Amino acid sequence: MTAPSSPQTPTLPFRLIFLLGLVTAIGPLSTDMYLPAFPSVERDLGGGPGSAQFTLGAWFLGLAFGQFSQGPLSDRFGRKGPLVVGLGVYALASVGCALASGYHLFCLFRFIGAFGGSASAVIPRAIVRDVATGKKGAHIMAQLTLVFGVMPVLAPGLGSLVLKVGDWRWIFWIGALYGVAAIIGVMLMLPDTLAVAKRIRFRPVEILLRYRSILREPVFFSNALITTFSTFVMFAYLGSAPVLFEQTLHFSAGAFGLFFGANAAAFIMGTQINGRLIHRVSMPALLEGAILWAFALGCVFVALALTGVVGLAHPWLTCIFIVGMTGALGFIGPNGTVMSFSRHGHQAGSASALLGTMQFSFGSLSSVLVGLLPGGGAIPTAVGMMTGVIGMAIGDLLRRRTSDQHEGYE
Repeated sequence: MTAPSSPQTPTLPFRLIFLLGLVTAIGPLSTDMYLPAFPSVERDLGGGPGSAQFTLGAWFLGLAFGQFSQGPLSDRFGRKGPLVVGLGVYALASVGCALASGYHLFCLFRFIGAFGGSASAVIPRAIVRDVATGKKGAHIMAQLTLVFGVMPVLAPGLGSLVLKVGDWRWIFWIGALYGVAAIIGVMLMLPDTLAVAKRIRFRPVEILLRYRSILREPVFFSNALITTFSTFVMFAYLGSAPVLFEQTLHFSAGAFGLFFGANAAAFIMGTQINGRLIHRVSMPALLEGAILWAFALGCVFVALALTGVVGLAHPWLTCIFIVGMTGALGFIGPNGTVMSFSRHGHQAGSASALLGTMQFSFGSLSSVLVGLLPGGGAIPTAVGMMTGVIGMAIGDLLRRRTSDQHEGYE
């Protein structure tokens, strides 16, 4: 059933889906574009070996805290205003990162930028829920993910290209310009999909009570847990990628970018196949099939990593396992997101924020986990990704125990 839209937004044309995809792409742009710059960031800021991974953790942590506040703000003040303000904070903090002279100051600006940039993750999802739910919502989410998914293909290669003509600080100047361009696009093109009559006034205590009620709702919790651990899988890969591919497997910058593109393409393909199949197959069935696929691949990946078969001995076999598991996430993310929101159309911003907080809190932990895991080679990547897959399986077991699991999904 399609949720009523505001009079200003009778539909969500592709140009607005494209715009929202570009706005949402701020996340992967800010995550993936500076991965090739990790060695130079560590050298110039004096954080020491491995410190760049913790700057990524600061970014994920900022996204977690930011989304906690962005949802209620967008439910209270509408979608457009908080999105513009958040993008402005992100752009200013990117300038701070570009000018930072010390490691701790850089981490602080990364946190602040993520806090503002979290609006670009929360609010587009809430906008989709404003105008559609069920299979239509999943279809729009798949289109959104198509645009959003192009950025991981381009970002590492773009980062490597920037490093050939300038230093890593240029990457953050580009991020600032991207934020300004997003502000202009939102102000000129995007209507507010949340009618004034539907906005929710709140007090701080009421925010916490609303989050508690959403979290205690079984349909949201089980599906949000699945989506959260799917993000854990992705971030475990992202957090280990620079070490695994550049230092362990000795990929060139070009080969590293090529693999990143192939991996992102697998994710995009998964979302688009999912968008077509939801008209013939139920969302829970697609979700379970993808989790089973990821679980089977993850078990084999861990076994081969522990025995030394994947890793330096067979670099491209390592890539095949990672790409296969990432492709499964393309089915899990859109379906899990739509299913978790199925009962919360009246507070979609808060539900989206709580989901995002869960995702990026656990995502920041995954970066730390793969940095601390012993064993070398592909073992940290395989174990980190498999940890997330096990979390998805647990979430699916909880979902199946919910007696009304299919209600509101169609």
